[in-house]
Amino acid sequence: MPRIRGASIEEHHEMVWADLGEALRQLLLERDYDAITMGHIAARAGLARNTLYNYARDKSALVLALTHRWARPVVERVTAIAARSAEPAAERMREIIEAVLEASAGQALRLMFRPGSGPLVAEVPKGPGNPFEAIVAAVEDVVRDGIARGEFRDVGDVRLTVELLSGVMRASAERIGRDPDAFVATVDEARVVVLAALARRSG
Repeated sequence: MPRIRGASIEEHHEMVWADLGEALRQLLLERDYDAITMGHIAARAGLARNTLYNYARDKSALVLALTHRWARPVVERVTAIAARSAEPAAERMREIIEAVLEASAGQALRLMFRPGSGPLVAEVPKGPGNPFEAIVAAVEDVVRDGIARGEFRDVGDVRLTVELLSGVMRASAERIGRDPDAFVATVDEARVVVLAALARRSG
């Protein structure tokens, strides 16, 4: 029986997942995603291949599980910000933008926004199975709240608007990934663009 690390089975599993995430991060710095195998990941994480299959049946399932784990802190943060309904919608949106871009600059999620990350991102399903869907739903709620309060213009199709604005956020995350020193300026500009798109128009 493999040696258990940590004080409990749960702690052991958390440590293994951390090792798997780090193994994938290192491998992606060395080769294309399509060239990485489960064998590569197991070896880099210090696991037997059979043990790795206890955590994920294949590379796609592993990426999805890791992405859910990486996304959990920012999902919780964004949903908490969105729920502060007593605060102006614009202020919540400004804070959400910073929270999302701060998370994208972290070591784990940075993988999703680095050049050549397309095949990795493609492993994450669209819709309800996407770990970031809760963020989209929270942003939609803030937009609807802003419209109801008269802070934002009536955009009509809220889902479409948020989907288009997510392109701004992805471009911002990729910009920060290329130049981490541009974080503050990029957050500021993303806020300007997003809030300008939602602003009520005179006349």
